[in-house]
Amino acid sequence: MKKSSKVCLPGWLKALPLAVSLALAAEMTVPVQTQARSEAAQPGMELSLRPERQPALAATVAVNPTQTLIQPYLAQVDGLAIPVWVFPIVILGGGLIFAPQLGFLFGLVVVGDREVGIVVKKFASRNLPPGRLVALEKEAGLQADTLAPGWHWGYWPWQYSVRREPVVVIPQDEIGLVVANDGASIPPERILGKAVICDNFQDGRKFLTRGGEKGRQLGIITTGTYRINTGLFTVITSENAAKHGMKPHQLRVYTVDQDTVGIATTLDGQPIEAGEIAGSTVPGHDNFQNTQKFIEAGGRRGLQEQVILSGSWNLNPWFVHVEQVPMTEVPIGYVGVVISFVGKSDIDVTGESFTHGSLVNPGDKGVWVTPLYPGKHPLNTKVMKVELVPTTNIVLNFTHRISGEHGYDSKLETLKLLSFDGFTFDLEVFQIIHIGALDAPKVISRLGSMQNVVDHVLRPIVGNYFRNSAQEYTILDFLIARSQRQAEAAEYVRAALRAYDVQAVDSLIGRITPPPELMQTLTDRKIAEEQQKTYEAQRIAQTQRQELVRETALADIQGQMVTATEGVKIAELEANARVKQASGEAEAIRLTGEAKADAYRAGVEALGDQGYTALQMMQIVGDRNVRVVPDVAVSGGSQGTGLLDGLMGMLLWNQSTPSSPSGNGKSKVKKPLPTASRPPAPEQSEISELPPAPIMTLPAPPPIQTISEFQIFLTTPPSGNRQEIAQAVQTLTGIDLQAAMDLVMEANIAPQIIGEYLSQTEVENYRRQLEAAGAMVTIEGM
Repeated sequence: MKKSSKVCLPGWLKALPLAVSLALAAEMTVPVQTQARSEAAQPGMELSLRPERQPALAATVAVNPTQTLIQPYLAQVDGLAIPVWVFPIVILGGGLIFAPQLGFLFGLVVVGDREVGIVVKKFASRNLPPGRLVALEKEAGLQADTLAPGWHWGYWPWQYSVRREPVVVIPQDEIGLVVANDGASIPPERILGKAVICDNFQDGRKFLTRGGEKGRQLGIITTGTYRINTGLFTVITSENAAKHGMKPHQLRVYTVDQDTVGIATTLDGQPIEAGEIAGSTVPGHDNFQNTQKFIEAGGRRGLQEQVILSGSWNLNPWFVHVEQVPMTEVPIGYVGVVISFVGKSDIDVTGESFTHGSLVNPGDKGVWVTPLYPGKHPLNTKVMKVELVPTTNIVLNFTHRISGEHGYDSKLETLKLLSFDGFTFDLEVFQIIHIGALDAPKVISRLGSMQNVVDHVLRPIVGNYFRNSAQEYTILDFLIARSQRQAEAAEYVRAALRAYDVQAVDSLIGRITPPPELMQTLTDRKIAEEQQKTYEAQRIAQTQRQELVRETALADIQGQMVTATEGVKIAELEANARVKQASGEAEAIRLTGEAKADAYRAGVEALGDQGYTALQMMQIVGDRNVRVVPDVAVSGGSQGTGLLDGLMGMLLWNQSTPSSPSGNGKSKVKKPLPTASRPPAPEQSEISELPPAPIMTLPAPPPIQTISEFQIFLTTPPSGNRQEIAQAVQTLTGIDLQAAMDLVMEANIAPQIIGEYLSQTEVENYRRQLEAAGAMVTIEGM
């Protein structure tokens, strides 16, 4: 048992101050003499203490007999007045000072305030039981009880040996490990002694009587000061860690950093169950700080499922080792699929519809059906694996030129294809995929990882499709109709990946690298197509421009068209009137002819054929003034002058009478022949007026100069009268007015008018007509 911390004094020493005070009060007498006012009064009396009671003290107290009040007791020592009560105090203090030096003779042991007394009994009537080192029943040997600070009597030096040890101090933020030198043996299945309630190892008796075990202890001592029996317990601190084969940092409070978790491995407890890789979580041990509760709750030694979160923890390094790892972080745009290697059960919760894997509830062994969403999660990465699955669209590049930051396409290469026409070419493909958050556990349960999705599913599907497709098309089909090939590929890949719970967003064809000679062919074809498009665009522009010009011209001549339309109607009416008139005249002529015919028949019947004919001839000669006798008569003679006489007579007749009336009394007017056309044939009346002789032959007219073809280039100034020019063109070419107007409106692009078989005079006339209308004309013969 622990001794009291109070100072234990003998009874006679405790009563000494009181006895001295009573003795002084009893032995002291004070005579008081009262006298009346007397001149022979004594000045004073002397009082002396009994020499036999205080041999070392001689004091005289002078009392004034005239005083009626008792003065304080004073003692005179060599003329110095000292209060009497001081002497007991001095005696008591001296005893207290010199008692410890002399008290060992009386079994006195004094323990300081920051000390603990370790007692060893040298001999006793009983010895320690076998296997024990510490005495509990006053046996000889090391005693379980210690001495607290203070005076302790009865520990005779010939029977006891008391060693004063300093108290054990555990600094701030450190712990102390304890090794028990006595106690029960640790069971074979354990490596640390169990923790018992013994006031933090300060009560050795309780430790031993409550089943404490010798050796390294599960319990630790935390920051503070402890009076521990160092004979029974060895305390390891940071100061003496090296002596016990440890490092100072192992004796410090363990700290788990921010954003990390501590993965614990316990060194004591029951063995892990067969088929498991880590001990299951047990409650009540406060993150492995209460080691005894961990053992009592059935905790397993080895790797633990439970993790230690950030903070400071009093952990026994003999019991648990902690490894800090970063928290599992799921970035934005991803979900984490947990694959747990530990758990209570592995019951599949997907049902019969999902036959390509199994999913379990969170906490069970297997692939968790619920994914981890973006954030930081305190997971034990020793017993769990987290597969990150992107939930945003990711692009997988089948090319050497580009690689995504995600790294899934690092093994993908440009596709090498063989076309239907036997050419080999390279094809780049960019596949965009998406995996939904709730589909991610299914994908991982089926395939194991995102890299397996790319290597075992996507690459064969995309590659084989394009290889098969290339066998059905020529390389030019891929180059020309790549959009169609791309749409077909996207539809096929989308259907194929849907069976794996992967969404194919789109399949894009990148660079196609055909042989150089085919590329040149395609380039030439493309240039031709572009030129054709250019020409078509120009044609459309010109057509639209013509429409604009036509509409503008129609708007300009709208009044004239109305006038012309009305003129046509008037002409039709006039023509109809002339037809009626002609019909009437014809009817009249017919009736007149019929009357003349009747008269002719009557004359023939009356005169006969020859008689009536002669009568009509004479009537005609008279009516037409036909000359029966010639103006100049030439007759032949014997001298041969007939022809000369006739010629001379003709000349004289012509000079004398150039306009003389003929023999019939009428003059003849000669008409000039046209120079640019053949002369018209003479009418029958003119033939009858010509003299029968002599006949003069006129010179032939000049030959008609014609050109087979000619071009008229019109450049119509803005001020030109387009209407008049169009009419001139219509007259020249014989085309309709609208077509002539179109030609005039397009004159600035050098329209041409082709004429055929027109004489030079007619061409010149037409040119003058066009220039008079305001057009600038250039005529070129061809």
